Amino acid sequence: MLYQLNAAYMESIKPLNSWAKFVRDVNAAPWNGFRMFSANRSFDASMELIERLTDCYDEPAWELDFTEIDGDNVAIQYNVIANKPFCNLLHFRRSKAQPNQPRVLFVAPLSGHFATLLRGTIREFLPDHDVYVTDWRNARDVPVSEGEFHFDDYVDYLIEFLEMLGPDTHTVAVCQPCIPLMVATSLMSAKNNPATPATMTLMGGPIDTRINPTEVNDYASGKDADWFESNVICTVPDNFEGAGQLVYPGFVQLSGFMSMNLDSHVQKHFKFFDDLIKGDGDNAEAHRKFYNEYLAVMDLPAHYYLDTIRKVFLEQDLANNTMTYRGTAVDMADITRTAIFTVEGEVDDITGRGQTAAALDLCHKLPTSKKAHLEQEGVGHYGIFNGRRYREFIAPAIKAFVKKHKAGK
Repeated sequence: MLYQLNAAYMESIKPLNSWAKFVRDVNAAPWNGFRMFSANRSFDASMELIERLTDCYDEPAWELDFTEIDGDNVAIQYNVIANKPFCNLLHFRRSKAQPNQPRVLFVAPLSGHFATLLRGTIREFLPDHDVYVTDWRNARDVPVSEGEFHFDDYVDYLIEFLEMLGPDTHTVAVCQPCIPLMVATSLMSAKNNPATPATMTLMGGPIDTRINPTEVNDYASGKDADWFESNVICTVPDNFEGAGQLVYPGFVQLSGFMSMNLDSHVQKHFKFFDDLIKGDGDNAEAHRKFYNEYLAVMDLPAHYYLDTIRKVFLEQDLANNTMTYRGTAVDMADITRTAIFTVEGEVDDITGRGQTAAALDLCHKLPTSKKAHLEQEGVGHYGIFNGRRYREFIAPAIKAFVKKHKAGK
């Protein structure tokens, strides 16, 4: 019922959205002699705000069509090299590249936002690395005939992708997928799988949520799994390809994201309005780009979401050494060759300080020479993988770590 109510609401505000767009088009017409007056600028700003607040935000484009290599502008093709029901393995194939550059798999979070959230993260690696990413599909578009998707299936996907890419692949996980990546690496290590990752970079991941718990941790651990199943899980209605799928809807997730920092979001929209009136195009465009991404959310497979709530937040399976995969115990002590780099933000309000670094202690049989940690001063959760400090400090540190632990070194 909740899904249908949201669909009905979005349908009901379409006329308002269309009207706001129409008014803005008329307002910007060359024959409109009033368009340069300050009062008209205020009116146009109001219309844009209405338009954006009533819009439906679809999956964003990658916008990584080119990169610069040795001073040349090099084209990039988006090649899907593995097509799974819930995820594509996407390769950013460069038309020109140096041989023997490190191969890096970015493991994007399956936590509401599309993988394009890592656009800025990946951009920094395109000139000098061979880059791949897990491009998760919106669960509402996956037919029921494809089956369910659980935490263990996520691990299976990662193992399959790593085996496809082959030995000496480096991995970078952002936030939530740090845990399934560690599980996959442990399982592969225990079997001496030659495709076991050469390195794991874990960025802002909830490895041990008992350490410095945040508001997000408190929300996830403050109720039992039955509450989440009863209150946030919906069935995809008939007008979608995945009709009948059980999902944690994107619009429910978005309401949760917004409510945790509602004052901040309201203030940012007031500032956006002021920037439009003042003609500050750069700040206004930065606002548009951020919220075009932030407001684009996808449905999550219900079983995977509930597994994550239970394993990560309620029972802390990894931290307690009680993690299982298809009924078999998983031991982080099996990781003895994969070098691990943990990255945290000093002011991260989603994954508390120390939660990611806990991975280093869990892998207690891994030599100290293969462990490293970075706490980046002055950045929050999103600043770990985007923005100026990421570009200037974090990305170079990850590249240096990968270079240090390439095969044969």
